[in-house]
Amino acid sequence: MSIPESLIIKYPGALSWAFGDSPELADELAALVSQGIKTASCGSLASLQNEEQPPSIGSYSIILDGQGKPVCAIRLVALRLVRFCDVTEEHARKEGEGDLSLRYWQQAHQEFFQREGSFSETMELVAEEFELIEVF
Repeated sequence: MSIPESLIIKYPGALSWAFGDSPELADELAALVSQGIKTASCGSLASLQNEEQPPSIGSYSIILDGQGKPVCAIRLVALRLVRFCDVTEEHARKEGEGDLSLRYWQQAHQEFFQREGSFSETMELVAEEFELIEVF
């Protein structure tokens, strides 16, 4: 699905992407963002280094659901480098998933990064915080 022209005009240069690695996870996480529950995310530094346009503070993104439909727009407000083993309870809570605990975050993200083929307790992550700008 392509992004409507009106969103391209309203958010020039915005990246469009879905969270997670399955349509179901994309739907679940996009819903958490659009409800204002999920205000943070992270990705492996290794995978982000391979992106054509890496995230930058102040940039906008259009979040897609599992079918590629735009759900909301966010603006990146903070970026920091952190090792998996050093992620805090506060960051886990901001990710908005499960019971909001660090334990849940560690389990879910270990499984995700294992599927990606990059998990290590000491792997470097790019932790992002964002604000919800608009729900479509």
